[in-house]
Amino acid sequence: MSTISVRAQEKPLVDIGGALRFNYNYSSWKDAQKKRGGDLGYDVFRLNAKAEYKGLKFNAEYRFYSQDFGGAMLKQGWIAYNFNENDELQFGLIQVPFGITKYNSNSWFFSLNYYVGLEDDHDMGLKFIHLGEKWDYSLAFFKNAEELRFGSNSDVSNSRYSYDVSSIDLNGDSNLNIRNKEVNQLNGNLSYKIDNANAKHRFGVSAQHGALFNLDTEQMGEHYALATYYELQAGKFGVKAQIANYKYSPENLTGEPDDVIAMTAYGAPYLVAAEASIYTLGLSYAIPLEWGLVSSVVIYNDFGYMDKAESHFENSIMNVTGAMFTAGNIYTYFDLAAAKNQPWLGSEWTNALAAGTRDADWEMRFNINIGYYF
Repeated sequence: MSTISVRAQEKPLVDIGGALRFNYNYSSWKDAQKKRGGDLGYDVFRLNAKAEYKGLKFNAEYRFYSQDFGGAMLKQGWIAYNFNENDELQFGLIQVPFGITKYNSNSWFFSLNYYVGLEDDHDMGLKFIHLGEKWDYSLAFFKNAEELRFGSNSDVSNSRYSYDVSSIDLNGDSNLNIRNKEVNQLNGNLSYKIDNANAKHRFGVSAQHGALFNLDTEQMGEHYALATYYELQAGKFGVKAQIANYKYSPENLTGEPDDVIAMTAYGAPYLVAAEASIYTLGLSYAIPLEWGLVSSVVIYNDFGYMDKAESHFENSIMNVTGAMFTAGNIYTYFDLAAAKNQPWLGSEWTNALAAGTRDADWEMRFNINIGYYF
């Protein structure tokens, strides 16, 4: 990012930056695409802005996707106050402090947690962050997810970066069903650090509890999520391991299913099992390089398994093996993603993370994401 100094008393600092990314993919379940050798196209253009003055901070990121992927959207945007070098209070559209943050993954695809709203989620609220010598913790209250419509009975917009509870048309009749919204959510994240000359360890636990407001019954359901995690950085080698459990208990209309919940992002909703445990493990290794402009490569493998509580639901599995190359301001991800019952990695969209498909085949996607960051 470039730094611009603005003249005013103690010279506030403003950073303006962003990125332009393109994406190539070759998918095993798309016969016509395979015949033409895959597709290369536009991914996203984003703008970032940061500012700081007398302990007050500002941070925003706005993204421009194609219309089919949700169009333009605010990923995050918040103001903050630094009480001291250890304590900060943030307000606005902020990252939910749950599990391994900032990301519980190494690849461009993220982990299975992201697709059920438990990784890199951003909601509207207030968060206090303490970074100590041994202990870090975050406490947060979220009034709701991103709200774009503000109507008394308005459904959640599909135009958003991170997955949130929403509504969905189950019958193809243009009427939305299981219409819920996340409201009044509390989060806590606590971690303990052990740093020595050879390795850095982090052990952590997270808890999340909130209400679900049903737009048809106008009654409050509830939801919770719990996680325990471990991170290791030993020289060039890294580990990210996490176990998470969640449950949604909506107050839906009589006759509507309560073993699934609708979630949405990037322009389209799908169904998710209302209760599941997710196990993830990410391994990485950084290799310095002197290969033209290429200065380093990180190789990694991210594995995830979603164990759904309903016995007749088919579990979801996802594995991504890849490498991220750094060449000046250009970052390129080469990923080979394989999955069963994952909506973004297979032909079944609506039910993949819910009931799934019995005896589903492994589906593969080779993906290259190239981005220039400024």
